[in-house]
Amino acid sequence: MEFKENDKAIYLQIADRIADDIMSGVKRPGDRIPSVRAFAADMEVNANTVMRAYDYLSSHDIISNRRGIGYYISAEAPAIVRRMRKDEFMADRLDELFRRLSLLDITPAALAEMYEKYLKQS
Repeated sequence: MEFKENDKAIYLQIADRIADDIMSGVKRPGDRIPSVRAFAADMEVNANTVMRAYDYLSSHDIISNRRGIGYYISAEAPAIVRRMRKDEFMADRLDELFRRLSLLDITPAALAEMYEKYLKQS
């Protein structure tokens, strides 16, 4: 995995990757995820970094640890990840989107029309 050169910690980027897999359906509720050591080897990072990512996901009830068996995607994970991503988008990116729409003189009606076209193409 290539890590972005930004302000986001590597363990959070790893957690984001797992969340992306949940959102896309690659990982489903009940699926087992790799052990800390195996995932660390795959990602070419320290096991402590992966452990921090797993702790973060566990603290948000996205994964759970079954002692002696491993980590699993929780039943609520897709809804939790979707809510977290929506909250992050609303808090971090919506103001910038609105600012750009205003600068480009894109009206709400024009935006709604473009969005409807996008939904029909998807």
